[in-house]
Amino acid sequence: MSPVAQTPPALAREEGFCSQNLKRASSKAVLTLAYQSLGVVYGDLSTSPLYVYKTTFSGKLRLHEDDEEIFGVLSFIFWTLTLIPLFKYIFIVLSADDSGEGGTFALYSLLCRHARLCILPNQQAADEKLSTFGAEEASRTWRNPVLKSFFEKHPKFRYALLLVVLLGTCMAIGDGILTPTISVLSAVSGLKIKIDKLHENYTVVIACVILVALFSLQYHGTNKVAFMFAPIITAWLVCISGIGLYNIFHWNPRIVHALSPLYMFKFLKSMGKEGWISLGGVVLCITGAETMFADLGHFSPFSIKIAFTCLVYPCLVVAYMGEAAYLSKHHEDIQSSFYKAIPEPVFWPVFIVATLAAIVGSQAVISATFSMVSQCCALSCFPRVRIIHTSSKIFGQIYIPEVNWILMCLCLAVTIGLRDTNKIGHAYGLAVTTVMLVTTCLMSMVIIIVWKQKIIVALAFLLFFGSFELLYFSSCLIKIAEGGWVPIVSSLVFMAIMYIWNYGTMKKHEFDLENRVSMKRLLASGPSLGMVRVPGIGLMYSDLVTGVPAVFGHFVTNLPAFHQVLVFVCVKSVQVPYVNEAERFLVGRIGPKEYRMFRCIVRYGYKDLQENYDFENRLLSKVVDFIEMEGEESHYYTVSDGELFDTEVVQPDPRSSDDNSIFKEESIEILKAKESGVAYIIGHSYAKAKKSSSFLKKFVINFVYAFLSKNCRGHDVILSIPHTSLLEVGMIYYV
Repeated sequence: MSPVAQTPPALAREEGFCSQNLKRASSKAVLTLAYQSLGVVYGDLSTSPLYVYKTTFSGKLRLHEDDEEIFGVLSFIFWTLTLIPLFKYIFIVLSADDSGEGGTFALYSLLCRHARLCILPNQQAADEKLSTFGAEEASRTWRNPVLKSFFEKHPKFRYALLLVVLLGTCMAIGDGILTPTISVLSAVSGLKIKIDKLHENYTVVIACVILVALFSLQYHGTNKVAFMFAPIITAWLVCISGIGLYNIFHWNPRIVHALSPLYMFKFLKSMGKEGWISLGGVVLCITGAETMFADLGHFSPFSIKIAFTCLVYPCLVVAYMGEAAYLSKHHEDIQSSFYKAIPEPVFWPVFIVATLAAIVGSQAVISATFSMVSQCCALSCFPRVRIIHTSSKIFGQIYIPEVNWILMCLCLAVTIGLRDTNKIGHAYGLAVTTVMLVTTCLMSMVIIIVWKQKIIVALAFLLFFGSFELLYFSSCLIKIAEGGWVPIVSSLVFMAIMYIWNYGTMKKHEFDLENRVSMKRLLASGPSLGMVRVPGIGLMYSDLVTGVPAVFGHFVTNLPAFHQVLVFVCVKSVQVPYVNEAERFLVGRIGPKEYRMFRCIVRYGYKDLQENYDFENRLLSKVVDFIEMEGEESHYYTVSDGELFDTEVVQPDPRSSDDNSIFKEESIEILKAKESGVAYIIGHSYAKAKKSSSFLKKFVINFVYAFLSKNCRGHDVILSIPHTSLLEVGMIYYV
């Protein structure tokens, strides 16, 4: 459902807007962003009229097609659109942004920072001083001591919270499979209205061709056609609202009475179980609502609110009312009501716009899937993949080849396998309601922990919106056998991959921590090992922020020599969306000055793209800056047995001219060493389960995790390391 770098985003970066000044932007700027949001945010939500009524009346409810049932379904649609997208998301959830970012990971990030729930390794106290961190001291953040005590006594709750977030993410990825399928297939099915003899197989083939073309164009990036998105969705909304007004006045003006909530209760009372089951189709009217929050970082909250309340919401309401007015006089057209309700003279233009709108809606959710996978990689919850930034002007446009082709194959499999938009709709409804329930649960925690409201406020939010969404969720569960199994199976597969990767990564980190090398002991044994220092600079990559990794000890034991200048580099993710370039590097010293050993920690947010352009020069310039500023007023680091610790800000002592010359000489030595060459040293670790491990653990580690590690992108590719300067050190670690 929804849906992505070094600075906070704005879709119209070339016009000079950024997240810090969006609140101060002029009315023209806000309206421009609101217009742009139509093509990126609202494509999925706007195309839902293509299949909502058809899916709702797909079961036994079609046997009871009369005005009472049609009025009842319309009442449910109206109040669902009003309560969930308008009240829940526009009025409440959009306010829970994380430094301008939205989505499931934004809520999770807020909770991790304010409640100390983060399970990412390598987190430091220095990370809390980032300008984008923005969390208060834990003692001041917790308003409720009972809740704080619960989290402290039950640390496993952190892993349960991560699983909930992964569930929501996997279901959202499932939307990336189902949205293109149902949108394109529903749009193409309009051909059967004009071509009676067109067999279903032909519509499936046409839909597959469009899907292949859609995914094949992803490499070029959505920025190449972004200028077309907003006009297409605008034209689509104008078309369906105009047709809706025509149908209301032409067929049944009394349809406005259905806006009364009494018709919902009458519908459930008269239809009973069948009415409850049909709600799995009604919930499709809010597919894409989560995108408003997930794509928040590309726009401003005010622009998204304006676009929805002033155009999208009224157009959708009028469109659904018009279709219901037509159905009230043509019960026999229930399975093709959208296209049947289009007046004959404008059929083909509307059909073309509908197909283009379906493609735009699919494009938005595919891009969102790329964004979510990128965030999962940053949080060590997905195997490393190749991430390509497709636009230098429009922030957030990325392309992931492996994910793109996997999505395409899954979309084609669902299209060919299910073929029926009703079955696809059942699967879609289950994915939609699951994601919304996850957001509601996380949001209720944000209300207590981040907003510091009373528990009664959070419970009111949870019970009101949660019960409404739970009603839809329960109706979707009934249809598992009729297509609802698709998102369940896909989510379980993706969750298994994410959990196994996270588990293996955490075990590797635990092994590295337990087997850190004592630098003093290693250097003390230098003469016996015949250890020498060779010209040049060695960049030793490690996942540790403290201590010397075991792979370095393995390296010097087998090759007892290392470079004149050695820098231990740790590239890590921080539980914030972005890290400013000025705060990206932390540099410290390991051992005495004569060792010429340093540690450089490179920090990225979960929405940052790891730009490795000119990385070597940037890193070494930071080391030189550290040497020249050492002892001055700054963050200052000390080392004990090879470990790096944050200390308090220290007022500098006066330095003599001799001290200054020493530091200058050291800087010159580093620059000369660079001229001798820079070597990149990376550990290539292989995980093995212990012999005493259970069969399940051996299967997970020795086969699944090993397969993922072997087929994911290597560190050298992710970090853009030149192969001519690369040294890999192999090690086996047992978990």
